[in-house]
Amino acid sequence: MKKYFEGKKILVTGGAGSIGSEIVRQLLKYNPSVVRIFDNNENRQFLFNYELESYENVRFLIGDVRDIDRIKTAMEDIDIVFHAAALKHVPLCEYNPFEAVMTNTIGTQNVIKAALSRNVEKVVVISTDKATNPINTMGATKLLAEKLTIAINRRTGKNKTKFSCVRFGNVMGSNGSAIHLFRDQIKNRKPVTITEPAMTRFIMSIRQAISLVLKTAEEMNGGEVFILKMPVFNLKDFVDVVVEEVAPKYNINPEDVKIKKIGARPGEKLYESLMTEEEAENALETDKMFIVLPHKLLRVDINKDNYKEAKSCALKDYNSKNSRKLSKQELKELLYEAKLL
Repeated sequence: MKKYFEGKKILVTGGAGSIGSEIVRQLLKYNPSVVRIFDNNENRQFLFNYELESYENVRFLIGDVRDIDRIKTAMEDIDIVFHAAALKHVPLCEYNPFEAVMTNTIGTQNVIKAALSRNVEKVVVISTDKATNPINTMGATKLLAEKLTIAINRRTGKNKTKFSCVRFGNVMGSNGSAIHLFRDQIKNRKPVTITEPAMTRFIMSIRQAISLVLKTAEEMNGGEVFILKMPVFNLKDFVDVVVEEVAPKYNINPEDVKIKKIGARPGEKLYESLMTEEEAENALETDKMFIVLPHKLLRVDINKDNYKEAKSCALKDYNSKNSRKLSKQELKELLYEAKLL
């Protein structure tokens, strides 16, 4: 990937958030010409600027994807865009649905328009498992963002910008991650709140997820949805592991930690899907991801040589209900590897 990103001019929207900042950190390993970090959170920008003060090829831009003029300015002379800016918390999007539309859907359309106006080489839109058969506002806005991203590849004209999406599930340790809440509850000797013990979720470390995101930028033709293969965990097992490992660090007996069931929050599913049955019929598969090709009516020229060792998808769909669950030991090892325990 160094050969691909070296010397490139790159913009990361939401670049000071948990996902965007890791995209930036990994990109900087490959010596890009410049990485512009676009975010509307001044405090996160300030702290990230302090972390990266030794790099001369980073630029911090305050702005919001809702403001198309600002995003056009940020994209001037840019080669590659990683669009990670989003409202992602399901309950908050349920209570503030049009704000989710403004950022996740209209914001994505603004990124698309800006990229076309600046003749950007490639745009990678970061999506979520919530966009697969959505039942909540956040998922619906991200699904529409995906649809906008895929459809724009069939435009006419001389512009050659390519657009694709990357879809993945829960990212361990990201902002708002449940593990931070559980740690605080244990530390303060409060009951650990669990929504529904039977819930299952996809999980991956930030570093693992972003390394695959960068790989898609190199391989994409335009119009695909790249779906990362992720392990699955049961929520009750997750809580048990966190309690067992964290409580002793605060001199608390794990058996003394109470677990309180509070029920599913607005818009939450018992399990998540990363790929539908219809998508699976039109997907390729590698060791690390599925590649959903666009419908033939939306398809651009596909260079399958880009998809190294890809084969037809063997699954009928991909969801956390039917996938093998991590054992408690496997989950514990994963959390320690991600330095979250």
